[in-house]
Amino acid sequence: MAAVTDETAPPAADPDDTEAGATDVGLTDAGLPDAGRAPSRLCIASRAVRPVEEMLRFVVAPDGTVVPDIHARLPGRGAWVTARRAVLADAMKRKAFSRAFRGKGRADAALPDLVGQLLEKDALSALGLAKKAGQVVTGNAKVIEALQSGKVAVLMHASEAAPDGAAKLDALARRIGEAAGRGIARIDSLPGTQLDLALGRANVVHAALLAHPTSAGFLARMKRLEGWRAE
Repeated sequence: MAAVTDETAPPAADPDDTEAGATDVGLTDAGLPDAGRAPSRLCIASRAVRPVEEMLRFVVAPDGTVVPDIHARLPGRGAWVTARRAVLADAMKRKAFSRAFRGKGRADAALPDLVGQLLEKDALSALGLAKKAGQVVTGNAKVIEALQSGKVAVLMHASEAAPDGAAKLDALARRIGEAAGRGIARIDSLPGTQLDLALGRANVVHAALLAHPTSAGFLARMKRLEGWRAE
């Protein structure tokens, strides 16, 4: 994820600063820069330092409300929260945004719902990009053929898919993955109606994403969405 200018405060910054102790080259356990590690940020709720891919950035809109910046691209001062609904709720309860933004941030009660909607939309958009890139196959027979080719990175079932049909494809994916010495990711949390819209076809029950950067992008966004939904 690209660095932004407001997130480069040195470790000596105000300890209440949302970016204090975080740099674009990551942190060692001692809080010192380490160019060999991924960028990290300080969660304003837990005060834990985590990799940016496990975090969500928030900024203050012109009307004073706190808004999510899920792509970490919006200008201005940013506050980071671990990408879990419960952690955001805790940040709001503790009025952590007001402290991080020095009294200027107002977090509406609907903020967690908005974040969930944006993360879901982002994941589905990424699935659509993978489809446009020709990296998605649908239908039971085509999914089996793709699995047997050894090119599948992600196996996906609609959330309402019949358990026996999904289990057969899962078993095949495990056998092929074990033979190749790699895992095939599995996703079953999206309903068929959403898969239909994202892929531009009707009655999608099973799908496979081939190994490709667009598929990796979709998987990363789904992991963040599922982490957000986790208790």
